[in-house]
Amino acid sequence: QVEFVESGGGLVRPGGSLRLSCVASGSISGIYTINWYRKAPGALRELVAGILHTGAPNYADSVKGRFTISRDNNRNTVYLQMSTLKPEDTAVYYCNAPYGSNWYSSWGQGTQVTVSS
Repeated sequence: QVEFVESGGGLVRPGGSLRLSCVASGSISGIYTINWYRKAPGALRELVAGILHTGAPNYADSVKGRFTISRDNNRNTVYLQMSTLKPEDTAVYYCNAPYGSNWYSSWGQGTQVTVSS
């Protein structure tokens, strides 16, 4: 079983940038899609971005044009480059990969992103 560990969050001003990392405990080359999710206080967890094993990305409309997801199979790492951050991007960010009706990994601690002036 692969476990994912997220890092890279922090406090940033509106308009700023952050790069999140999702490091897997094992190989990710065979995982069909790996996704970034976020959960804000009082809200449901939402899908932010995903990347297929081919490298093809997909994004939620709310982050399209501002976030970029990438995947380094050699480093077993998925990145989320976030730019032009807005206060509404404030949330705990998680990565995981769907596996049928289940998940590759248990949900980790995530990494907190706070966008505030």
